[in-house]
Amino acid sequence: MEASGRTLLANAVVAARFLPVWLATGTLAVVAAVSAPEALQKTSWAFVLPYMTVLALTALGQMLVVMHAGIDLSTPGVISLGGNLLVGVSAGSDHRLALGILVCIGLGAGVGLVNGILVGLLRLNPLIVTLAVGQIVLAWGFRYSRSVTNASSVPLALSDWAARKPLGISIVFWTGAAITVAAALALRYTAPGRRFQAVGANPRAAWMAGLHVRTHVVLAYTAAGVLYGAATVLLAGVRVSIDPAFGAAYLLAPIAAVVIAGASLSGGLASATSTWVAAFALTLLTQMLLILGLSTAMQYVVFGAAILVGMLISGDRVAAILGRVLRPSDSVAHAPRPAGANTS
Repeated sequence: MEASGRTLLANAVVAARFLPVWLATGTLAVVAAVSAPEALQKTSWAFVLPYMTVLALTALGQMLVVMHAGIDLSTPGVISLGGNLLVGVSAGSDHRLALGILVCIGLGAGVGLVNGILVGLLRLNPLIVTLAVGQIVLAWGFRYSRSVTNASSVPLALSDWAARKPLGISIVFWTGAAITVAAALALRYTAPGRRFQAVGANPRAAWMAGLHVRTHVVLAYTAAGVLYGAATVLLAGVRVSIDPAFGAAYLLAPIAAVVIAGASLSGGLASATSTWVAAFALTLLTQMLLILGLSTAMQYVVFGAAILVGMLISGDRVAAILGRVLRPSDSVAHAPRPAGANTS
């Protein structure tokens, strides 16, 4: 009975961590149906689904880093330089598109590997390291974009592919969903994935069990870079052209999605599906504000306030509060009695 009680308690805490984002998204959908019904119409989904997919993929990469108590601010730089490389390497030719995609994803992996080595092996501060690396990569993106004057648009094959809608839903969404499902299954049902989660949940215990903690940190940043590269390809297909602001919106939004989804910045459990729901909520909110015709300044105010409220009621905070509420009685019942205490 005692063991089953503890299992129920653990399951309740885990459920509480990821439930708020689902409830908040449902509430947002109801508000949208009342105040901005156009946001839920078919024409709106043509914007919401592709862009929420790109945000979800970047947030998924950020989630892998956050699971190991890290943070990655190099995302805009990777997307900016990756998009320019995709255009520059392919040179507008469909025959060179595959090479451009490989270079783009390879850039993400390379930047992630550098971040992972600096953070995981050299033990440098992840906030400072990834911000510095991201700025360097972003600067190279600006420099490279100025040298690529003959092509500013992606090859026609990529834009045509991104415009497809199997079953009436953007193929960008289906592609992102497939990548996420594969990542989620790998984390949950494979031995390397379970080790990856174990290291993030308790690095000291994982080290005592013989796992290479620093190697997993490097892997987290590298895998995140690969996901940023994949998101860049999808975003390039949706946007068609690469401009100086390409990727600028993905500095804090992926972090916000991960935290709102219930992950803790101190590391540990995270949910890929909840991260997708959070990305959907943030993108739908953006679309609502555009439809309501709010000024750019007010859009930033509402969006920032929504993120703050989402973080205040995030699953991580709810789980922590629930844990403190439910644990005292259990700890008092099992507390050791002082020596010489009267037991009669």
